[in-house]
Amino acid sequence: MRLSKWTTPEREAPEALEANDVATVTIGTIVWFALFVVQLPFYGWYADHGHTWWIWTCLAGAGLGLIGLWYVRARRDALRRAAAAVSEEGGTGQPQE
Repeated sequence: MRLSKWTTPEREAPEALEANDVATVTIGTIVWFALFVVQLPFYGWYADHGHTWWIWTCLAGAGLGLIGLWYVRARRDALRRAAAAVSEEGGTGQPQE
């Protein structure tokens, strides 16, 4: 199958899907932290086998999840503010010159 069949300018890009990003990132962060807590009692075994990085990877995932949670909440709030501004103007959402 040729890739050019799908990348021609004759096809429009599909609309972006909106999801509940805050819930998705929150659940992912909780899972990473839960994995960290569950593995912590077995630190000695992981250390003996040279796999302590598994534990710290889970902690890093939880920490990055907190950063991601901050980001998606800020994005959600910015989208809401932009939608409110458009509805107040009664406009089409196009920038005014």
